[in-house]
Amino acid sequence: MVINEIAFTVYAVTDMARSRAFYEGVLGLVPATAYDMPNGSSWVEYEIAGGAFALGKYDDFQPSSAGASVAFETEDFDVAISELRAAGVPFKMEPMETPVCHMAMVLDPDGSSVCIHKRKPGHG
Repeated sequence: MVINEIAFTVYAVTDMARSRAFYEGVLGLVPATAYDMPNGSSWVEYEIAGGAFALGKYDDFQPSSAGASVAFETEDFDVAISELRAAGVPFKMEPMETPVCHMAMVLDPDGSSVCIHKRKPGHG
């Protein structure tokens, strides 16, 4: 088997409109694909730097703050943190610095963890 790329990462959501308001309104993502299915399920996909991040609403697909987490690379970490605080977004992990990056963990409307990230020069 040869893996060529990550096709997409998807987060489970319980309320698509509320989740889209967060990911589009607060984080500024722009949807590339969005559709609803007759059974009440829905899907939204955001293209980011050659990959895709998606939201999926399905009866047996449930959010979790203990599962995997996506890390969104920011242009300006401090500005991103300020905007998240101004929007009242809850922090799971306060901003911190590592030898290679700055990062913080926030919670989306369903309680799933989202990492806000900025690599230091020379790392990535």
